[in-house]
Amino acid sequence: MEQDKDARHNARMRKVQLARQAMMATKTIEKGLLIVHTGPGKGKTTAALGMAVRAIGHGMKVGVIQFVKGAMDTGEKAVFDALSDHIEFRPMGEGFTWDTQDRARDIAVTRTAWEEVKRMLEDPTYDMVIADELNIVLRYDYLPVEEVLAAAAARGPRQHFVVTGRNAPQALIDMADLVTEMTQVKHPFRDGVKAQAGIEF
Repeated sequence: MEQDKDARHNARMRKVQLARQAMMATKTIEKGLLIVHTGPGKGKTTAALGMAVRAIGHGMKVGVIQFVKGAMDTGEKAVFDALSDHIEFRPMGEGFTWDTQDRARDIAVTRTAWEEVKRMLEDPTYDMVIADELNIVLRYDYLPVEEVLAAAAARGPRQHFVVTGRNAPQALIDMADLVTEMTQVKHPFRDGVKAQAGIEF
């Protein structure tokens, strides 16, 4: 009886394997992707930095500019500082806008960080550029979305560009090759649990 079950399973998996191989044979394009991680759930930055680690593992050069973040030390900065031959990791924010309460300064800080993103996008030695929390500054109109779209369109054909943050503008979503929306199902913050080292930062 168990042998029959195993034989049926093996036959089904052979069919799945053949179908998968046929489907994969049609996927021949290799190009740099515009990737957007958005949505209200946790994990947007975490996913992007996981991609950075994967890219480093393949010998790729990665640039990371963090908007908003930068007012505190994080675990990822400690790790990436030790891998500085492979990744340029720069937290360039000064905190959330409700903490800074200075729109003009927030715009100026955003502009400085964006100029660094543009520098990386224009440099063909960067295989992947991550603009962490860029969607937040776009939402607050600290930077014109048209400028981001133009820089994304002008980048090298094999360069990946990853943008994170809640409330991605529709124009960026429309242009992107890959969009993932993180959905929050449950979060310990709602039960009074504070942000913790190794989880949130």
